[in-house]
Amino acid sequence: MIVRTYVLGIVIAATVLAQGYRTGERVEDFSLPSTSGKTISLASLGEVRGAIVIFTCNHCPVAKKYEDRIIALHDDYAPEGFPVVAINPNDPTQVPEDSFENMVKRTKEKNYPFEYLFDETQAIARRFGATRTPHVFLLKRESDGNFHVAYIGAIDDSPDDPTAVEKEYVRNAINALLSGSSVDPSFTKAIGCTIKWRKK
Repeated sequence: MIVRTYVLGIVIAATVLAQGYRTGERVEDFSLPSTSGKTISLASLGEVRGAIVIFTCNHCPVAKKYEDRIIALHDDYAPEGFPVVAINPNDPTQVPEDSFENMVKRTKEKNYPFEYLFDETQAIARRFGATRTPHVFLLKRESDGNFHVAYIGAIDDSPDDPTAVEKEYVRNAINALLSGSSVDPSFTKAIGCTIKWRKK
């Protein structure tokens, strides 16, 4: 009986780890190569108030529909201390369009104003608990200097048509942080393509 309880405990612990970060939790720093030629970490962002971490990619139709909105998020909120940090977690052996070389091309084509990082080992996507592209993790920098998760989920409620958006989840969450209010909702379901995980 003791052994069965112990095993169950391990299974439960593994499930929790697989879920990634939850709102309110502190985020460990990471370091990934960017299409800008730099290696980017949260620490390298400088004296920011937070970061809009978005797992996205080149090939996903939903991610493509959000490109201009992601650019607008950076343009509007980087000056407020919340820059976009985009991360491509996909395995390019399954989706060649998501290779680092093609990421560089896409960055130039769309003139991305934000850092676009490649999570080649997929370790960061797993740590965050990302499952879709796009999948947002809005981070807030606390008084201790550490980043904590303030919101997880979708960018807004209208993936297909930006003119039909009724709920701007990320914008509302950032505006709440800037005004000192609580983020509500702090979690929504991410809508997009599934992350293409490496085959073991």
